[in-house]
Formats: sequence, C-alpha cells, structure tokens
Amino acid sequence: MFRVIIGSVATVLLTSVAYAGSNVFVGRRAVGTTSLDRIDHSAWDTLLKKYVDDDGMVNYRAWHSSPADTRALDEYLATLSTGRANQATNNGKLAFWINAYNAATIRGILREYPTTSIRNHTAKLFGYNIWKQLQLYVGGTPHSLEGIEHEILRKMNEPRIHFAIVCASIGCPRLLNQAYTPEHVQQQLESSAKDFFRRSQNFRYDQAGNRFYVSGILSWFATDFGANQAVQLKRISQWLPTAAAQQAAQRNAVSLSYLDYDWNLNEQASGTGVTAGR
Repeated sequence: MFRVIIGSVATVLLTSVAYAGSNVFVGRRAVGTTSLDRIDHSAWDTLLKKYVDDDGMVNYRAWHSSPADTRALDEYLATLSTGRANQATNNGKLAFWINAYNAATIRGILREYPTTSIRNHTAKLFGYNIWKQLQLYVGGTPHSLEGIEHEILRKMNEPRIHFAIVCASIGCPRLLNQAYTPEHVQQQLESSAKDFFRRSQNFRYDQAGNRFYVSGILSWFATDFGANQAVQLKRISQWLPTAAAQQAAQRNAVSLSYLDYDWNLNEQASGTGVTAGR
C-alpha cells in the first residue's frame, strides 16, 4: 500500500512505490484565492540557495536527509496551491509556473531518491510516469509536469522557458539557485538563456566547418523559436557566446547537429563542492 503524508498545512504527498497508473499529488487541494503575482517564493529561494550550486547541481542527499527542509518544500508547494491562475500579469505567470515546475520536479526526485535519472521513473506503458502522474494542485486543479510545460508555459510564447525549467538532468539547463520572481523574471530568463549557450554541453561552434552543435532541446522545441531554421537561428543569436557565432546565426550560414542529451541526475558529487558529470 502507498502511504499518505499530511503536513501541518494540509500538504498531501503520496509516497512509497506507486501502483501502475496511480497519481502522486503534491500541494494542497484548495480553492485558489491569491493572485500569482502575490505568491511568496522566498521559501523556495532559501532552499535553492542551500542545496543548489552555481552550476545548478543539487545536493539531493543532504536535502533528502533533512525532514525539516523536505517539509519546507512541501509547505512551499502548498503555498503554490493557493494561487489563482486567472489573476496575474504575464511576468507573474512566468515566475509562478517556472518555480512550480522546478519545485515539483525536485519533490518528485526526493520521493524516489536515491536514483540516478528521472528516466528511471517515466514508464511508457505500465507503472508510474513522473512527468504525467506527479501532479501539483493549483487552485484546486491538479497539473502534471507535462501539463505545466506544454499546456501552460509553452503556450505563453516565451521560448526562454526552455532555459529555465529543469527536469533534474545534467543535460537540462542550469537550475537557477534563486527563485524566479515577477519583478526580475525577464532579467533572470535573459541570464539563463545566455548561460545555457555558454556551456559546451549545450552549444559548440565549429567555425571552420560552418556547423553549430546544439542541445537536443533546440530540436525538440524548434518551433517555439520560429517557423524555420533561419528564424530560429536569428532568435537564438542574441544569446550566443561569441560575435562570430551570433553573425553566423543571423546569416543562417551554418548547419545544425544535435548533441547527446545527458539524462543522468543533476546531482552534486558526494561530499565535495565539485559538481558531478562536468
């Protein structure tokens, strides 16, 4: 049987091994009363600063070993549940749903920890699929990770979200070790986009061969950046790390190859301040 844990703020999380097809809920099933602009993300910010390094690698072991900080994450998710989705500015929605995706993902990984990859928990036919069945209540409605990404964030026509939401993998963009906020989300997204292309796991430019090597994210979500390669390259050109790469992108003067995606867990190396997998 699975266990139901109910926290002091009525946070609900189903733990232990889920039956095939069973959902796992985080947050609180309650009517949303607070504008997304007014949700307090300070608790999430504190947890990120404590457990995430500057490369976006997470100390899951320490976090998992802290009942107090696991409860703090549950309480933050319950705070997100109080949001009223139809009352927010665009910046408020962006900050809220990026934080919601990342926080729910971290909670889902802590539930499974120790683990080596989120892909260990994405059953296709039978069993638990974290992307579909881990669900966060917001305003009384459950939202899966897949739903948050595809039905909410991608429909906001903001491609930089792909450099901000993190699926707990080394191949993902860096998990920012601060909460996104309505006041700063535009600057944070811009910084995250530039950081993404500065990392060799995501972008390399072979100038002699007129070729960009880019993350698979740019293939999977290509249409979010434009209708064709010329438009897509022009869109990303502003975030590329060198003037030569920017000019090549603006001229559509390169071919594209896609780098292997690393699905290993974005976990800090045990007992050190050095990140794993870098």
